[in-house]
Amino acid sequence: MFFASKPFMSSAFAIWLLIAAPSVVANDDPFESLNREILEFNDAADAAILRPIAVVYDDTMPKPIRRGLMNAYDNLSDVNGAINALLQGRPVHAVKNTGRVLVNTTFGLLGVIDVASDMGISRYETDFGHTLARWGAPEGPYVMVPFLGPRTFRSGIGDITDSFMSANDYVFEDDLVTWGSRGWRGLEYRADLLDAEDLITGDRYVFIRDAYLQNREALVNDGVVEDTFSDFEEDEWDEDF
Repeated sequence: MFFASKPFMSSAFAIWLLIAAPSVVANDDPFESLNREILEFNDAADAAILRPIAVVYDDTMPKPIRRGLMNAYDNLSDVNGAINALLQGRPVHAVKNTGRVLVNTTFGLLGVIDVASDMGISRYETDFGHTLARWGAPEGPYVMVPFLGPRTFRSGIGDITDSFMSANDYVFEDDLVTWGSRGWRGLEYRADLLDAEDLITGDRYVFIRDAYLQNREALVNDGVVEDTFSDFEEDEWDEDF
């Protein structure tokens, strides 16, 4: 599987990560041998199950409906963003995300229409892994999780914590609806990445690992990423371009 982690980044940014030279050196990957085996398993499961479903979904689901559903889901996610902003000691961001929820819920048909963005109220992208980093928690080793994809210890703990703070659990009391919405969001995210699959070059494991770590670095550093190279050799890129 590809990036089955909690999807906070847009598909455009994900594609940019795949095009750009991944720039995070994975200094702490002690489980690389096992991680590679799990990636092979995930890729096989993805090819057999998730990708075919994502292709059909992408071909048949109208874009306006997809956009509306994503807006509604992201509206609930803004609640998590507000909570994490408070935990990070960033009250301005907390107020901003709370304002987005209030505006989109009342004037945006329960979040289906992103009225807040049109009003210039931008989303503060964050999660509990970001909160842990804010207070100095180490990132820990990189791991590839069966079915779920890449994580670090810190981001994995963050994902578990965010799942317990999820507004979905409070809005939808039915577990089937809650987990169904999460499954749909994972499918939506997988469909978003269909166009980026052919952009992977070189060692697939290294590419996915470094793209994920760059994604996390961008989140933790509020969008700032060092412009350095990882395990890719210069001559490899010369051949590609």
